[in-house]
Amino acid sequence: MRKRTRKIFTRYVFLIAVAMFAVIYYALCVRTTIRESVMFSINSGDTVTSVARRLNNEEIIFSDVAFKMATRLQGGRVQVGEYEIPRGASVWLIANMLTHGKVATTTVVIPEGLTILQIKDLLRGAQNLTGDVDCDDGRPVCDLADGDIFPDTYYVARGTSRLAVLELARKNMESIKNKWMRLRRNPPAPLSGWNDLITLASIVQRETPRASEMPIVASVYLNRLRRGMRLQADPTVVYVLTDGYGDMRGEPLLRGHLKIDSPYNTYRNKGLPPAPIANVGRAAIRAVMKPADTNYLYFVADGQGGHKFSTDYESHMKHHADWREIKKLNNPELESVNY
Repeated sequence: MRKRTRKIFTRYVFLIAVAMFAVIYYALCVRTTIRESVMFSINSGDTVTSVARRLNNEEIIFSDVAFKMATRLQGGRVQVGEYEIPRGASVWLIANMLTHGKVATTTVVIPEGLTILQIKDLLRGAQNLTGDVDCDDGRPVCDLADGDIFPDTYYVARGTSRLAVLELARKNMESIKNKWMRLRRNPPAPLSGWNDLITLASIVQRETPRASEMPIVASVYLNRLRRGMRLQADPTVVYVLTDGYGDMRGEPLLRGHLKIDSPYNTYRNKGLPPAPIANVGRAAIRAVMKPADTNYLYFVADGQGGHKFSTDYESHMKHHADWREIKKLNNPELESVNY
């Protein structure tokens, strides 16, 4: 009889334990008050108790006691940051996010071929970033030049400073440069060193958005450099006319613009401009390092997003005439550039 009683008691204890576990599991891991995703910020000096109270007051959780329990089981501390708590998040999930610093992120896309001025304008318009894009405290990021930034897609915490994004992009390009220097890879003749490589890559980058076409464009410019011909690259003139901004903002590039006096004007000066005219991606760098094997000396837009290439001036002028006709159809009043 006593043995049977003990067995019944043990069974009841087990059932009670299972029931308590189920209740706790439901309370911590299942139950939620979140019907739509919500932003929540933790500031420096906030404690687990103060955070639990705010979460409860804002009806993000149903119990500050449950949150503090879940937090203690996962480390006992919350981390500063801005969090995006998803719909249906349980107390346990919220505590996990806050204790492990799983802050809300934002995506910053820096397209290839933009100038520093354009990139700064882009970052000024990024709503989830903070602070200015300029500084004067002597850091490298305060004195950026075209060619210093690596265009890419960057995933950063919301509230990250704009200068921090610029510094991240600068360090990425610096890393690429350092790797290139360590490998001691020489660019194709007559280029010499990193500045020549990135300068020509920046022109190639601005001339065509097509990665498949970049090695051919690079070959044209290298062939011209080897023959002592002027590069006659429109983007270098645009760079001068816009004071380094790189965008004519809808204004046409006219024949008279090609006479502007500047070391960046490759219609007036032989060789490369003094420095890059834009920030380049891997495809443009690779195109200059491994250009196509061609005899092309000329190219002109084909009206379909690509270019027509020529080995002789006569063929080039025929292609150029075709391009002028296309431009006239779009805007008959424009004076076309002819080189």
